[in-house]
Parts: sequence; structure tokens; C-alpha cells
Amino acid sequence: MEKRRHGEMAFTCGRWPLDPQRASLVFIHGAGESSLLWEAQVEGLRARANTLALDLPGRGASGGSPRRRIEDYAAAVADFLAGLGVPAPIPCGLSMGGAITQQLLLDYADRFAAGIIVSSGARLRVLPSLFDLIDTHMPGYVEMVDRLGFSPKTAAAVKRPFLEDSLKARPEVAHGDFEACDRFDAMGRLAQIAVPVLVVSAEDDKLTPPKYAEFLAQRIAAATRAHILDAGHFVPIEKPLEVNAAICRFLDAHGL
Repeated sequence: MEKRRHGEMAFTCGRWPLDPQRASLVFIHGAGESSLLWEAQVEGLRARANTLALDLPGRGASGGSPRRRIEDYAAAVADFLAGLGVPAPIPCGLSMGGAITQQLLLDYADRFAAGIIVSSGARLRVLPSLFDLIDTHMPGYVEMVDRLGFSPKTAAAVKRPFLEDSLKARPEVAHGDFEACDRFDAMGRLAQIAVPVLVVSAEDDKLTPPKYAEFLAQRIAAATRAHILDAGHFVPIEKPLEVNAAICRFLDAHGL
């Protein structure tokens, strides 16, 4: 893997330069997170496609300021992809990243041939108590992420790097990300998404339960569903081989 930067956005890529003859999987992390979430996909899928995992503005190795709306994050990602000249981009986002993916497919429909939505929903309401926890006790917030975000079957060693990375998040950035999630609502627009979409859910996801994925799959005309057992919200970390296999099947099925 290689670390690079374009404009305010840092990213990790499977190989550089990008192959102009291949599709590009563009991985987008969730609220308060970083590109670390997607390392197993960046590395594991680089033989199948160009792979890039972004650090959204204001976190990780990226500069700039965090955004407060999903629409603004989508605009930042769209500008980054256009500026870098990423060939045939396919956005793939988890949780808040899944909301950004939906927004990209709605607001920049002519730029994308497909999308992938993981552990996310068309509406992402946030409990008010979560904001208080972020503002006053980040270790408590990370403990909650550990307790609710992972399957009880996931080993501590698998979770540890992600949880340690989550502790590095600035509270104001995580707070703003969850504000953006709380405002997001694409429920009435999903029928406008015309391209193929892979919707990935996980059996033990308590943060965005599988019913969220069912709603997406029912209302996006060209949706394909992949449901993964023995994993929670952070399924790309917990079951990377299964997630990567589902993505490969989706790309193969649509000639991408």
C-alpha cells in the first residue's frame, strides 16, 4: 500500500499510478474514523481494481476542515476524484461513508457506474446522548463503539487497531460527523439511483441493523444484497475476506 495526497485529501492506495483501464474502488470511512477502516480492502482487492481509501477532510493525514453536512462531504469527494482524474470511480462507503455514497449517486449520477453501501441506511438518526459522550469523554465513546460496533464473536486483536485509531479522533470532528449523519435523509430519493448498487449488511450490526439494508435494497432498482454472518457494524474489519468476495462478485456480475 502507498500513502499519497491530492489537495486537502490524503489517501491510501493499493498501487500507484492508477491503471486507466480499470475501475477504481473509492473507500469512504464513517463518522470519526479514518482510512484505516478499509486497509484489508485496499490491499486485498488491488489485483481486481484500482483501490483508494480516503481520509476525509480534517482527520487522518488530510488537511482542510471537516464538513457538517453529507452533501458537503460528497462535494469534497467528487472534487477530489475529478481533480485527481480517478478512472471509473465506484464509491464504497460504510455508515456515514454509505450516506456519502448515496449522495454521490444522487447528486453526481453521471460520474458513477455503480456504488457500494456497507452498514448504512437512507436515514441515520443519532441519539442526543452520543453527542454528550463525545464532547465529555472520548474513551467512553470508544468503549461504546467497541461494545455496539463489533460482533461479540470478533476477537479483541482484530478490533484493537481500529479502536486505538478511533481514540485519536478530535471530539469536534466526530461531533460534526454525527451531526451530518443526523441531518441525512435520502429515503424519498432512493428510487432516483439508477446504477447497480451492492448493499452489504451484517448479522450482528446493532448500529445499522439489517433492516436498514433491506430498505435500501427494496428501493434501489438495481440493488444487490450481501448479508454477512458473525460480524457487526465494522464488517470490513471483522470479515474482510467475505466483504472482498462480495465486492468481486458484484464487479464481475456487472462487468466492472
